[in-house]
Amino acid sequence: MSANRLDQIAQATQTAFLFPGQGSQKVGMLAELAEQFSGIQATFTEASDAVGLDLWKIAQSGEGLDQTENTQPVLLTTSIALWRLWLDLGGLAPKYLAGHSLGEYSALVAGNALSLADAVKLVRLRGQLMQTAVPQGEGAMAAILGLDDAKVVELCRLASQAGNGSVDAANYNAKGQVVIAGTAALVQAVMLQAKEQSGKAIALPVSVPSHCALMKPAAEKFAEALEQTAIELPCIPVIQNVNAAAATDVMQLRSALTAQLYQSVQWTKTMQYLQDQGIQYVVECGPGNVLANLAKRLPNIEKAFPIDTQSRIEDALNAILVAEGKIA
Repeated sequence: MSANRLDQIAQATQTAFLFPGQGSQKVGMLAELAEQFSGIQATFTEASDAVGLDLWKIAQSGEGLDQTENTQPVLLTTSIALWRLWLDLGGLAPKYLAGHSLGEYSALVAGNALSLADAVKLVRLRGQLMQTAVPQGEGAMAAILGLDDAKVVELCRLASQAGNGSVDAANYNAKGQVVIAGTAALVQAVMLQAKEQSGKAIALPVSVPSHCALMKPAAEKFAEALEQTAIELPCIPVIQNVNAAAATDVMQLRSALTAQLYQSVQWTKTMQYLQDQGIQYVVECGPGNVLANLAKRLPNIEKAFPIDTQSRIEDALNAILVAEGKIA
């Protein structure tokens, strides 16, 4: 979608679009919508041509879908297919964009900061670098529930001091929900300590420990690719993961994308920022409803809509138009 096309659409004043990250993928995603709207397949063809892979086949068959280097371009393409469909159906452009981890790249494509072709190349490389940064089985991630953020950070610090390797708070997803990542043995140690302190700990089925110090070597290599990629400031502000703020220049934007590989995803602060800006409605632009469900917990978010099926996108289109006063 061109910048001019976006500029012609009245931006919704109380709505933000959220783009999910890795873990939201599912076999057969968007199959129903693709039968009704040819633009879905067209977007997948455009992205597939850029990376030399049949991304639609991967999405529908599931073959190789959970390999990080495939997951990331497939998920990004899924989100952009939905974004384009939303606009084609007359949906309002939002006031803000934000994406969780990988989803930040989807948000940047939606805001015309990155082309789809460049973005799928970047995230495929990102996935490859992440996969090779830590040997299979040596890294792990886990969700820690029911403890204060500061307590989780302290447990990570103590485990890192006592063991070989490191473990960090990777994703601040919501109050009382922090994902940790790092050396497998140290992740296990923090999980045990969390349970002993009346928290809950759930191991996550991932092959890569994202957003932790172990990803610094990958970030250094990825920065080179970012420097060679054409990037502009988005025409709709994108709230970035590492600082819960919108970049004011391209250098800052690139720096935040590099740091995102090894620093925490500040999703709790991102959602608080959106609330502080008067956002009352959010649309999750990708498969599933993980981010929509997190948003529903927040006091100032009146409605949160997933849009990955025809009925869901129709409901969201109408509800946002009514909420923004465009139709009675």
